[in-house]
Amino acid sequence: MTDRYESPLCKRYAGEKMRHIFSDDNKFSTWRRLWVALAESQRELGLPISRAQIDEMKANITDIDYEAAARFESETNHDVMAHILAYGEKCPLAKPIIHLGATSCYVGDNTDILLMRSALSHIKKLLIDLLERLYDFAQDHKAVSCLAYTHFQAAQPTTLGKRAALWMYDFLLDLEQLDFTLGRLKLAGCKGATGTGASFLSLFENDHEKVVELERKIAAKMGFDETYPVTGQTYPRKIDYYTLSVLSGIAQSAYKFSNDIRLLSHLKEVEEPFKSGQVGSSAMPYKKNPIDSERIASLARFVTVNALNPALTASAQWLERTLDDSANRRIAIPEAFLAADEILTLAANIAGGLRVYPKMIKKHLEDELSFIATENILMHCVKKGGDRQALHERLRVHSANAARKIKEEGEENDLITRIQNDAAFGLTADEIDGLLRFENYTGRAKEQTEEFLSELRAILDTHKNISHTDCSLQTTDYNL
Repeated sequence: MTDRYESPLCKRYAGEKMRHIFSDDNKFSTWRRLWVALAESQRELGLPISRAQIDEMKANITDIDYEAAARFESETNHDVMAHILAYGEKCPLAKPIIHLGATSCYVGDNTDILLMRSALSHIKKLLIDLLERLYDFAQDHKAVSCLAYTHFQAAQPTTLGKRAALWMYDFLLDLEQLDFTLGRLKLAGCKGATGTGASFLSLFENDHEKVVELERKIAAKMGFDETYPVTGQTYPRKIDYYTLSVLSGIAQSAYKFSNDIRLLSHLKEVEEPFKSGQVGSSAMPYKKNPIDSERIASLARFVTVNALNPALTASAQWLERTLDDSANRRIAIPEAFLAADEILTLAANIAGGLRVYPKMIKKHLEDELSFIATENILMHCVKKGGDRQALHERLRVHSANAARKIKEEGEENDLITRIQNDAAFGLTADEIDGLLRFENYTGRAKEQTEEFLSELRAILDTHKNISHTDCSLQTTDYNL
């Protein structure tokens, strides 16, 4: 539709998989799977629910009449009740027992946990793919000397692979945090209106063990080993904060990565992938702007700031339940995942197609290496018998004069020529060449990269053929 606003995150950015996870079809069919799990577990524990009722509910899990649901919601002003009634129309036999003993958060909160689990698993897949591509890039460029920068001022040399290792380590920390958070997700369970389980205790005639077993059964049917042990009507909203904090961390890492690409693109040392027919600027035909990196930066700010939403929501919950979380969570949680999906997709595309310009890298090194080499030159000449203090002063003067000509007159760097022509140093051309080898100034950059890549390879290998949780696949026993 072009006559109304649609979120760019769905229309322009996020991938099909993530859009499906938070789609109405997936959300409301998951509600129905939860209602089936509830009714089936209640039947297994002795409540008078027939096999035919269960079968009828299963047969209509994906047959959602959205027009009926909208009609019922306009009458009841309650989205869960509207879908109970719409489901009941499809399941007249089961209608009397749908949602038995439950509160709205039974389907709402449990579905949110299931969707976040699926979304985190998909994010993990994208994160691993990005790390694999960066791994290949670092492996290929681990010994390529380049100029390192502090404060975006020329510093000591490093290698291009070592720089990529810095990016990778940020993302590896994100992967560790994601695994921790994903591994600790629990189902909300079925604890009723205030979290006491009173309605289910009444249904099972004060049999506490059956109420406990009901939660165990539902959790198992939905692919969980545990439920949160104590809740109000909702699961602790801090869970949303922890989850979106993972996405915020990924966004921070991606922002740093994309900024570095933009800086290096300005230096003409690297260039993100650029399609053959791509237009860099509507006004300047020659431009090849780093638009994917800029898009990452733009979306990363959104995800980073969005992590504040669940923090404020968690802190504002009243006693056992308040509804001022609902509208915020409907927007904040899905959109954080949709944006993170696009961020990681863009980052992987850049990492997999990053173009390197070795001659520009070499030029920048050569432009600065003479200044960087002055300490090594000083030590070499002192070993030959020179006066350290006198030579230090001559190097200071030569460096200042060379820098002045570069900055004030736009001249090439002639510091090495000045040193070579100064008899006080007594350096031959061969000695100068030896002192100006790039690899003499990169320290352990290559070795550090190799060591890190070895550790990373072992971690990535443990994630091969990973089974990505998908809440739409959690009810295979229902033969859907």
